[in-house]
Amino acid sequence: MKCEEIFIALEMLEKERGISQDFMKDKIVQALIKAYRHDHPGEENVVVDVNDEKRDLKMYVEKEVVDEVENPGTQISLEDARAISARLGVGDTARLAVDSMEFGRIAAGTGKQVIVQGLREAESGMVYEEYTSKQHEILTGVVTRIDPRSGAVSLRVGSGTESTEALLTVGEQVKGETLVEGQHVKVYLVDVRRTTRGAQVVISRTHPGLVKRLFELEVPEIFDGTVEVRSIAREAGNRTKMAVWSNDENVDPIGACVGPKGQRVGNIVDELRGEKIDIIKYSEDPAEFIASALAPADVVSVTVAEEGKACRVIVPDDQLSLAIGKEGQNARLAARLTGYKIDIKPESYREELAE
Repeated sequence: MKCEEIFIALEMLEKERGISQDFMKDKIVQALIKAYRHDHPGEENVVVDVNDEKRDLKMYVEKEVVDEVENPGTQISLEDARAISARLGVGDTARLAVDSMEFGRIAAGTGKQVIVQGLREAESGMVYEEYTSKQHEILTGVVTRIDPRSGAVSLRVGSGTESTEALLTVGEQVKGETLVEGQHVKVYLVDVRRTTRGAQVVISRTHPGLVKRLFELEVPEIFDGTVEVRSIAREAGNRTKMAVWSNDENVDPIGACVGPKGQRVGNIVDELRGEKIDIIKYSEDPAEFIASALAPADVVSVTVAEEGKACRVIVPDDQLSLAIGKEGQNARLAARLTGYKIDIKPESYREELAE
């Protein structure tokens, strides 16, 4: 690879991949210096001059001019220095040009390798910066591969030069949901991490944030801040409870989320493959909030403990199983939504205490 070819390659990378030529030039210069030092141990002050106009690279070894050489790697005698330039004197720095044939060999062996490595580093950095700005947002990915052993799903997220591979692990997939190659699927960007293999985009289909972002896309009142999502509790693939609130008396936060004929919430349920969504009204009053969170069950009373976040809820006897839910799911989600430990008792229990 000649110097001219290196400059042409850098131009193409900037045009096609958006990778700065200056970034890549620095990488190449560092690699050329490292390669020369490897072949010439002891030569410390190695420099490479980059001439953009002539599309040329030249390498030099800089040495201090001295009367008596003690370190050949960093010093040169006055006599040898004068052979380079008659103007040089003791204390000056002499620049010894590296033989063009040797430099050509080093450049040929190093240029392509560094460009490939630098390309990976630059793309990794670009991916990291690009997707860090999209953290906690929804991305649309295309399923490219499903690992038959682990069940992990590879997705291509983004488009063009901004696209990258992301891995949807089994733990972040909705239980019972089947994905196929070529399928478009919405995922939640949980995190972007720097690893030895480059930027790693961490995505999820089970994160509660996915539900919140879907509602922001579907409900204008949430997007513009008129309606706020105060908390979400989710058991992915099965059921979600979401508490909403509005400081505008003229806006019904639940109605805004449900939409005309249930269209808005229906679209989100479809995207989540039939996951049930309970939308309740948030309240600053813990007792009122807890009672709402246990919907669809009716609540007779809520007694909040004076200390600690715990409460006792009384429900009609025929509502007990509804309040608790299948395998305790309704009570469990209500507890996570409100942040309270909820002890549910039937109305007959209170009567027993009174006797």
